[in-house]
Amino acid sequence: QVHMVESGGGLVQAGGPLKLSCEAFGSAGGRFGIAWFRQAPGKELEFVAAMSWSHYPTEYADAVKGRITISRDVDNNTLYLEMNSLSPGDTAVYFCAADPIFILGTRHYTYWGQGTQVTVSS
Repeated sequence: QVHMVESGGGLVQAGGPLKLSCEAFGSAGGRFGIAWFRQAPGKELEFVAAMSWSHYPTEYADAVKGRITISRDVDNNTLYLEMNSLSPGDTAVYFCAADPIFILGTRHYTYWGQGTQVTVSS
């Protein structure tokens, strides 16, 4: 079992950076896949980025590629999402997620955090 808790969300000005964290409690590691999703008000859940916890291949959605970086700290069991050049379109609840096996291109994840709100003002 893996319990994941997001933090770092809040109000940020357009154009600014923001760094989100997701701390994993439990047996996260090994070949687990870790990902970030987001959901804007009234819209479907959207894939943002993913990586393998141990082997570190990364995957990004086209909408955020080039201005978002996914990373992790194995010593702290923490996943990060670094965002730059934020716009109001990035306003959403951001979720971290994990699955026992990382498969490039998958959108299926077993464990989910509760989400952290990111609001970008213009």
